[in-house]
Order: sequence, then C-alpha cells, then structure tokens
Amino acid sequence: MADADSLDANVLARDAALLQDTVREAGALAQSMFRTELRKWTKGASSPVSEADIAVNDLLEARLRGATPDYGWLSEESADDATRLSRRLVWVVDPIDGTRNYLNGHDEWCVSVALVEDAAPVLAAVFAPATNEFFFAARGRGTMLNDRPARATQGAALDFSRMAGPKPMVERLNASSGEVKLHPRIGSLALRLCRVANGTLDAAFAGGNSHDWDLAAADLIVQEADGRMSDLSGDPILYNRREVTHGVLVAAGRDRHASIVAHFRNRPLA
Repeated sequence: MADADSLDANVLARDAALLQDTVREAGALAQSMFRTELRKWTKGASSPVSEADIAVNDLLEARLRGATPDYGWLSEESADDATRLSRRLVWVVDPIDGTRNYLNGHDEWCVSVALVEDAAPVLAAVFAPATNEFFFAARGRGTMLNDRPARATQGAALDFSRMAGPKPMVERLNASSGEVKLHPRIGSLALRLCRVANGTLDAAFAGGNSHDWDLAAADLIVQEADGRMSDLSGDPILYNRREVTHGVLVAAGRDRHASIVAHFRNRPLA
C-alpha cells in the first residue's frame, strides 16, 4: 500500500463506496426499529443501549469487516480488540450516536463511521435518517451533505445562539455580563459537530469523556468543510490509540476556531 500521505486511490474509492452504501443500509435498519418496542439496558454507570444498537453494529461489522478483513475495528458496541493498535487502517464506529434520543423517540441521532489511517480519519460518513442528513467526507475531497458541498461558516464573531455544547464552557467566551442563550441542545455529539460543517452552527463543543467513535467521522467532516476541530489548546485529535477517551474539544470554521482556541489558551480551564 502507498505511503501515509497517499493511500492508494483505487483502495480509497472502493472503501468510500463501501462506507456510503453500508452506512445507508445501517441507517435504514435503525430507522426501521425507531419508535418500536425495544429491549434496552444500561452499560457502565449510565449509558443506555438497546437491541437496535446491537443490530446496527452487527450489520456494520458484517459488511465492513467482511469486505476489509485486514482492517482493525473499534466500535462502541464491540469488545475492544487490541490488535487494532497494530493495524494501519481501522474502522471507528458508533452504530447509533445519541441512543438516549433514539430511545426517547427524538429525531437527532445518527450512524457514525470513519476509516482511520495512522491516527487520522481519511473517510467519514454520518447518517441521520430521521432528519434526512447524510454527511460524507474523504480526505482532500471536501464534505458533502446529501450530495451537495458543505462548508463551515467563516469569520470569527461569536453568536451564542449559533453555538452548541455545555453551557458553562461556552459562557467562558462571554465578554459581557449578559446571559448566554445557546442553540437548543443536540443530543447526538456526532451530529452536533457535523452541523458545524454545513453552517447550521458556527461552533460546537464536546465536554470531556467523549470517545473515538463519537468524534472521528465528525472530525474529518468538519475539516473537509474548511473547519477545524481540536482540543482547546489547538492540538489535533489522534485516533486508534490505546486510550480512546478525549477531553474538552471545539469545532468551528477556521478563523472562529483560531479565535476560540486563543481565548482558552489565555484563560485555560481550571
């Protein structure tokens, strides 16, 4: 295979088609189970999971790993397999991002899948069937939303009504004493970040404790829409490491992202 900067074009095109077809199929499966009676349970301290999450995960794994058996696999709904750390190419998967929304019958949830090469995403698809949003990005090829080019908003001005994320964090950007009124909460983190890519939001934050599967696809989708996504120091997010949990992150158009990062460098979180 080619070097890290030039993944073989034929392989990339094959995997791009595979990814888009598979994520559409997975989204259709999730939609068919949406607002039906589902078995559900809690994993960890408070994370909901349902039979729909598992069914979608099984479909994605069968299609993607079946076609690319040499690639690694990292999914929220699969046991972690450390062999992924030795694989140059790894699928990073959230079968249903926003499961709580999904189970409560709310529309803002999505299927999120990225192909990561050497710690950085090179292909990404995020599909929100209930709101008819299909985001797709390939490294160096731009971002598409429903087959039309998407672009983050430009400029550095801060309009809090067009920003989403944890309110105490966003309030740190407020230079006045007035109340901050944010964009209504978006319960799917991947979808929240992707909406920066098409200009629905000017900026979006992720609180601590997000994971590779929440972020990897949205990261590339934002970048390829002329945006940036990073931690608050401006450092890029690295994927497929042993530790897959991340701290506070911000996504925005290029200039606005630079302004927000500069603000937090001067006023770091405690």
